[in-house]
Amino acid sequence: MRTLLRFSYLLFIFCASCGNLGTKNPDSEKKENNGSESIFDTKTEKKVILFFGNSLTAGMGLDPNEAFPALIQAKIDSLQLPFKVINAGLSGETTASGKNRISWVLNGDIDIFVLELGANDGLRGIPLEETRKNLEEIIDVVHQKNPNTTIILAGMQIPPNMGQEYTTEFKDIFPSLAQKYDIGLIPFLLEDVAGNPELNQADGIHPTAEGQKIVANNIWPIIAKVINE
Repeated sequence: MRTLLRFSYLLFIFCASCGNLGTKNPDSEKKENNGSESIFDTKTEKKVILFFGNSLTAGMGLDPNEAFPALIQAKIDSLQLPFKVINAGLSGETTASGKNRISWVLNGDIDIFVLELGANDGLRGIPLEETRKNLEEIIDVVHQKNPNTTIILAGMQIPPNMGQEYTTEFKDIFPSLAQKYDIGLIPFLLEDVAGNPELNQADGIHPTAEGQKIVANNIWPIIAKVINE
């Protein structure tokens, strides 16, 4: 019970930090808007795993090599698998803003697409149907761009500040969409990390380097299953 309350408090203050999370470097914003530069290395012959998400994916507050996408890459390299990981996380991202930039992100071939969005929506109290619709549109765009891309959806949970009904329905969006589209699902991205001060940075929100390792371990079994298939 104490863990749940602590988790609720920490995620509640996430909203207060969203303004800071949305701050962009002018140069990166320019790239995002004009699409003149690609995040893809066109010379690589490896298959691509792309993580599309918010500050959790971006690894806010850490060295990029400590974020879970980089840890997944390290695991892949240790196994000598022919995959390249791309971190397309953007701090402050909502499902709406993610929908707006998805076409730019898909300017290269992607074999595995990991969708990690929704937390900011839930904590801002965005209507659940809007969040669901945005996620559906992102999934549809990925499928339209390349029907062979394997999509994995990262599940998220929020505290009951918006009411128990909203909280429960928000949590259910992710497994529901995974079932509807027959795509992979990470049940809860922050399992065993959320609410633990020893595994989160001073803001109480973003995982530390150790916390990111646990997040990577939450993700790896689903990624490994897709690779093996």
